[in-house]
Amino acid sequence: MLKKANIASGMAVSRILRTSLGPKGMDKMLQSPDGDVTITNDGATILEKMDVDNQIAKLLVELSRSQDYEIGDGTTGVVVLAGALLEQSQKLLERGIHPIRVAEGYETASRIAVEHLEKISQKFDFGVNNIEPLVRTCMTTLSSKIVNRCKRSLAEIAVKAVMAVADLERRDVNLDLIKVEGKVGGKLEDTELIHGILVDKEMSHPQMPKQIEDAKIAILTCPFEPPKPKTKHKVDIDTVEKFQTLRKQEQEYFDVMVQKCKDVGATLVICQWGFDDEANHLLMHRNLPAVRWVGGVELELIAIATGGRIVPRFQELTPEKLGKAGLVREKAFGTTKDRMLYVEHCANSRAVTIFIRGGNKMIIEETKRSIHDALCVARNLIRNNSIVYGGGSAEISCSVCVEAAADKHPGVEQYAIRAFADALDSVPMALAENSGLQPIETLSSVKSQQIKENNHYCGIDCNDAGTNDMREQNVFETLIGKQQQIFLATQVVKMILKIDDVISPSDY
Repeated sequence: MLKKANIASGMAVSRILRTSLGPKGMDKMLQSPDGDVTITNDGATILEKMDVDNQIAKLLVELSRSQDYEIGDGTTGVVVLAGALLEQSQKLLERGIHPIRVAEGYETASRIAVEHLEKISQKFDFGVNNIEPLVRTCMTTLSSKIVNRCKRSLAEIAVKAVMAVADLERRDVNLDLIKVEGKVGGKLEDTELIHGILVDKEMSHPQMPKQIEDAKIAILTCPFEPPKPKTKHKVDIDTVEKFQTLRKQEQEYFDVMVQKCKDVGATLVICQWGFDDEANHLLMHRNLPAVRWVGGVELELIAIATGGRIVPRFQELTPEKLGKAGLVREKAFGTTKDRMLYVEHCANSRAVTIFIRGGNKMIIEETKRSIHDALCVARNLIRNNSIVYGGGSAEISCSVCVEAAADKHPGVEQYAIRAFADALDSVPMALAENSGLQPIETLSSVKSQQIKENNHYCGIDCNDAGTNDMREQNVFETLIGKQQQIFLATQVVKMILKIDDVISPSDY
C-alpha cells in the first residue's frame, strides 16, 4: 500500500507542473507565507516556492533543482517525465511485477533512449561571428516563458553576454561574470546589454561631474573617516583650544586621504563604506568624484572589469592598482530621480551586465529567471554543441526506438521497457494538451508520420505554424539537457520504487 501512496504523491506534484509545459503552458501564481506573490512557469521555481511536506514529493523538488543546477533548462519536463514513469510503474505493480524488476527495466530503457538521442542529435557550428544557431536555441527556451513576445531580442542579449565572457578555447563560461540587474519602469523592449558594470548607486555629491571619460578608478574598502582606536576610549575636552586641535587633526586626516587618491592619479573613487560630510565636501572641492556604499560583489565585478585591485588601506594605493574604464556615466530613469552608474568600455570587458526593464516587479523577476535559463542554454551549447529537435520530437523518436528494443529482451523487464516508452510519450502529449490540440489524435498522427517517413524531427505543432517538421520551425534543445532529463527522472523513479517503508521519528 505504501508504494501506491508514494507513487500517488509523486504523480500529484508532476500533475501541477504538467500544465505549464511548453510554449502554450500556463503560469502559476505562488504566494509566500509573508504575502509576496511570484508568477512563474519555471518548474524549479514553482517547486522551490511550494511548501511540500510529503517526503516523496520532496524528492521531485530535489530532482528539478538538480536539473536547474546542472543544465538550467528543462526543469518542468524532467518532473513531468518522472511523474509519467511513476504512473506507468503503478500499472506494472498492480499486475504483480516486482518493483526491482521494474526499476531494472527502466534503467535498461533509459540507456537505450540516451544512446538513441546521441544518434539523432546534430552538431551545431557557431563562431564568434556566427551566433545565429545559439540565438535560435535560446529562442526555443524563451518561447515557453512570459517574455516570448521579445524572445528574439532577449535571446540575442543572452547569447552576446555569454559570448563576451566565454572562454572558447577551454569551452567554458563563467556565469558569475554576467550580472543581471532589473529596474521597474520602461518596457520589456528597453532591456539592454551593457559591456561593463551597472551599479545601483549615484555620485556621493550632487555637484560632482555626471560623466567621466578615461576614468582611473581607485577601488577602496577602507572608510573615509578618521581612524578609531579599537579599544574603549574617552577624550576629555575642557577648553576651546583642545577642541580646535582635535578638529584640525581630523581635517588633516581627510586632507591626507584625499591627497593620496589624487597623487596616484585617480579620477574616481569607489568606496565600500560611507564617508563623513566633511570628506564628501573635500572630495567635491578637490574635483575627485566618488561613489559610496558599493556592495562587495559589485566591487569585485568592477575590479575584474576594469583590471583594478581592491585596496584595503590608503597607504597601499599605487598607480598600478587603479582600474581603467573608458566611460563612467550616471543615468537617470523616468521621473523618479532614480539614478544608476554605468562603468563602460573597460580595460577587460570580461564582465557584462544585462539590464532588464519591465512594467512591474513580477515581470522583472520572471524575466530574470527566463534570462538565466537562456544563459544556461547558451553555456551548454558552448560546452557541447550537439542539439536535438524540440516539440516532443526527440521523445517520440526515443519512444519508438525503446518500444522496438523491448521485444529483444526476454523476461519480465520487457514490460517495464514498454512502460518507459509509453511514459516518454507523455511529454508530447502534455505539449499537445496545453496547446489546445486533441492529445491522443495529435500524438498518434505525429508518431505514425515519424515511423512512415523515418523522420526523427516531427513533433507537436504547438504554435500552429502548419508544419510538424521541427527543423522548419527552428525548435531546438541541447542534447546534454535532454539526456540529463532522462537520466535524472529514471534515477529518482528507481529510488521511489525501491522504498518500501517510511519510518518517521514519532513511530519508534
